[in-house]
Amino acid sequence: MKIFFNGAAQTVTGSQICIEANGAKILLECGLFQGKRDDFYSFNQQFFFNPRKIDALLLSHAHIDHSGNIPNLVKQGFHSPIYATSPTCSLADIMLQDSGHIQESDVIYVNKKRARRGQQPMKPLYTVNDAQNASELFTPINYNDSFEVSPGIVAQFFDAGHILGSSAIQLTITERGKSRKLWFSGDIGREKLPLLNDPVLPQDIDYLIMECTYGDKLHRDPDSAFEEFRLVVKKTLARGGKVIIPAFAVGRTQELVYFLNQMISNGDISSIPVYVDSPLAVNATDIFKQYSYMFDAETRTFIDQGKHKALSFPDLHYVRSVEESKKINDIYEPMIIISASGMAETGRILHHLRNNIENPKNTIMIVSWQAPNTLGRRLAEKEKQVRIFGQLFDVNAEVSTIGGLSAHAGQDMLVKYALESQNTMQRLFLVHGETNAAKSLMEKLELNNIKSIGYPERSEMVEI
Repeated sequence: MKIFFNGAAQTVTGSQICIEANGAKILLECGLFQGKRDDFYSFNQQFFFNPRKIDALLLSHAHIDHSGNIPNLVKQGFHSPIYATSPTCSLADIMLQDSGHIQESDVIYVNKKRARRGQQPMKPLYTVNDAQNASELFTPINYNDSFEVSPGIVAQFFDAGHILGSSAIQLTITERGKSRKLWFSGDIGREKLPLLNDPVLPQDIDYLIMECTYGDKLHRDPDSAFEEFRLVVKKTLARGGKVIIPAFAVGRTQELVYFLNQMISNGDISSIPVYVDSPLAVNATDIFKQYSYMFDAETRTFIDQGKHKALSFPDLHYVRSVEESKKINDIYEPMIIISASGMAETGRILHHLRNNIENPKNTIMIVSWQAPNTLGRRLAEKEKQVRIFGQLFDVNAEVSTIGGLSAHAGQDMLVKYALESQNTMQRLFLVHGETNAAKSLMEKLELNNIKSIGYPERSEMVEI
C-alpha cells in the first residue's frame, strides 16, 4: 500500500490523500488550497496524479478545504463514484456551486486588471456548470455501512462530529491475503458541541491519518465558550452596538444560530434582530433542517420540549437577496449579523465590516481559525488598521476572539483520539496542521508512548 500526501501536508488547507492498493487508486478528499492568489492557482490547477486513473473518491465532509477542488478534478477527466454521507452530498452540492460562482466572479475581476496591463486573460479554475457536473457523481452512504470501493478495499464512514454529515473514513485493505485497517480522521469534532453527536473514536486500527489543526491548543469546554459568547453579546448590546460575526456558512453559522436561540429562549438576552446574511448559509440551514433527525439528543430534547425549532425563532432573519442585505446597513439599532466568509476574505461580510468597523460601540467576533494572510487573521491579531476593498479603515470596533467555539478537536481531544487505538496502531501520520501545531502534538503523543509519528511533506509518498 502506498499513501501519497498531496494536500493539507504541513499546512491546513487543500486536503488530498491518494491511496494505492490492490492495483486501485483511491482518493481521500479533494480540497481547495486557500491562500494568496498566485499560490491558489498554481497549487489547485494541477494534480499530482492523472484524474482519469482514480477509481473512487471518498469525501469526509463538505467544507471547501476538503471538497472544493472536486469540480476541477471532474473537469480534468475523473468520472468515478464520489462516496459521502447523504448530508455531505447535499451540502457539497450547494457549496461547490457557490465556489464555482466565486471562481467565475474572481476571474472577471482579475482579468480587468490584466487587460489594463496588456496581459492574457485567465480562466476560472472551474465554473458553476463544472460543479453541477461533479454533483452527478455523488453516491450517498449511511454511517457505519460497509461498502466495497474496489476489489479488496472495503470502506465505512463513522460520525466525526465536526459538521452535519462529517465522517471519519475507515478502509479495510486486503492485499496478498493480509488485511489492514487504515483510518482517516477527516476533521475531528469535539464532545458536547451543539447540534452534533460526539465523534466516534477509531478502534483496533493499524494506521491512522489524523488532522492536527489545533495540536498546540487546548480548547476550553464548549459551555465556557458559550458563556463568553453570551457575555460579549450582552456587553455589546448594552452599549447600543452591533455584533458582526464572520462565520463559515456551513457548520459554524448553524451552531451560532442555535446558541442565540438558547440565549433568547432562556431569557439571557431580550429578543433582538439576528441576520444570517449569506445565501449559502441560508441554503445550508435548509439542509440542516432536512436532516434534523441526525441532531444530537440534547438538541432534539430542546425541540421536543415545545421551544422554538433549533434553527428558527422570532426576529431571526435569513437574508438571500442583495437588496435585503443592503437594507441591513440602514438600520442603526443593536443587532447581530452573521455573514460569510468565515475568514472575512470574500462575500457580504466585507460590506458589514466596512460599514461597522470604525464604530467603537460595535464588536467584531472571531469564532474560528483564521488562515495566514487573511483579513480575519489580521483582525484576530488586533491590527489597528486593515484594508477592505482596497480602502484603509481604523479598527475602532472591539475585536473579540472566542477560541472555544471551534468545531475542531483541541490538543486534549486529539491525544484521546490517537490513544484509542494505541495497542494496535503501527504508524500515525499528522496532516491538516501547521508546523507548530504538529510539533506540539507530537511531543504530547510521545509522552503518552505513541511512537512512529510522521508529519509528511506535500507530495511525499509513504509505503506501508
